[in-house]
Amino acid sequence: MRIRVVAGAVIAGGRVLCAQRGPAQRHPGLWELPGGKVELGETDQAALKRELLEELDIVVEVGTQLGTSDHDYPDLRVRLVAYRCTVLEGKVQALEHAQVRWVSPQDLPALDWAPADRPLVAMLSG
Repeated sequence: MRIRVVAGAVIAGGRVLCAQRGPAQRHPGLWELPGGKVELGETDQAALKRELLEELDIVVEVGTQLGTSDHDYPDLRVRLVAYRCTVLEGKVQALEHAQVRWVSPQDLPALDWAPADRPLVAMLSG
């Protein structure tokens, strides 16, 4: 099974918003750029806006595409597409994640990232 997932490279004040997966999520404890699955008939931008509102209680402007990452998990093939995002409204809250953290680009590699996110994080920290 293959799914399309979008991720937000939410950047503010020179730092990147990182989210740690909660205990009820796949791959608990790993860090990710927040986002989620694109539903049938939904654009990447609409999915990303919806997911960030649901997961973090923020309204974002979706900007340019950062990059893509394809990863095969044992039970799932993921195409992860990341977009640069800016917060327009709201205060970031970890509604579904264990925690969220604003991290400077040079400190991103120190976190334990989900495999599909690693190539995208390399683009941000490079």
